[in-house]
Amino acid sequence: MGHASPHIPRAPARTTTAAPLLAVAALAACAALVLGVADSGAQSIDQLNSKIAGAREQAQALGAEIEATSAELASAQAEAIAAAQHEAQLSAVLARGEAREARLEAAVEAAEAELRAARAQLARSLDTLADRLVAIYRGGMPDTTTMLLEADGFDDLATRAEYLRRVEEADAALVARVRALREAVAEQLAAVDAAEQRAEAFNDRVAAARDQIAAVRASAEAKAAALAAVRARRQAAVDSLQSQVSGWTSEVERLERISARQAQQEVGDWFGDWAIPESIVMCESSGNWDAVNPSSGAGGAYQIMPSTWGLYGGEGDPEDASPSAQSDVASQIWADSGAAAWACAG
Repeated sequence: MGHASPHIPRAPARTTTAAPLLAVAALAACAALVLGVADSGAQSIDQLNSKIAGAREQAQALGAEIEATSAELASAQAEAIAAAQHEAQLSAVLARGEAREARLEAAVEAAEAELRAARAQLARSLDTLADRLVAIYRGGMPDTTTMLLEADGFDDLATRAEYLRRVEEADAALVARVRALREAVAEQLAAVDAAEQRAEAFNDRVAAARDQIAAVRASAEAKAAALAAVRARRQAAVDSLQSQVSGWTSEVERLERISARQAQQEVGDWFGDWAIPESIVMCESSGNWDAVNPSSGAGGAYQIMPSTWGLYGGEGDPEDASPSAQSDVASQIWADSGAAAWACAG
């Protein structure tokens, strides 16, 4: 082994002189194969990890967009709800306004009927006044002095005076009543017309406001629907990315398992049942656990020097130890020094 000088003769069980070169070639071939498998697996894993990282970044960006869209959607939905509530309130106000307008229309009809009756009464009063004026014109208004002089006594005089007074008062009352009736009818008609116009104007304003808020509600609902569709598409994209990431992650894990298992298998094939590569063992001792090199004193299948054997805790001579003890010490030497501890490794 490497703890002895390279020129020391090997154990008799060693193979031909071409064996070291073959062992080194086999060792290099095994190492290249393992590295090739590892590099191929590592390349595929790196590619998948790159895809996973990109997909996760894209998913995070979409997640931020989904949050922003959700906030916009909530705002649009709140606006639509508020507009719907306002629309309902305006509809209620409009319903009350329409009911009031209907009552006013009924009042207008009643006022018009009353106006027609008042006009008829006015016409009759005017006819009465006209008849009175015609009678006065034809008969002449009796002179007060004449009536007093023609009286047959004090009682007749008082009667004549009372008659004149009543005639004058009746004429004045008739004129005043006709004027008052005309003014009352005109005022009532104006009031009813004004109320009806106000009701119509109020209902028009309410209807316009309701139509406007209905348009706002429809716009908000359309915006909310569009935002919901956008959010759904983005969420579907996120779900798809997450599914891809899950698949890629599983593939990475599978490749890692395969690569490790293949490497382990290759190393196992390389080492065989030995603690070091089988090619080195075959070169050193042909696998003879009892082999001894008479020149160097190295012994056992691994051709371990007695000093090295004792350094690693071996008892007695290596060639006298059990295969498991020899393999244990050889594995420790391999862990510390690797192939450099054996001359057959090159």
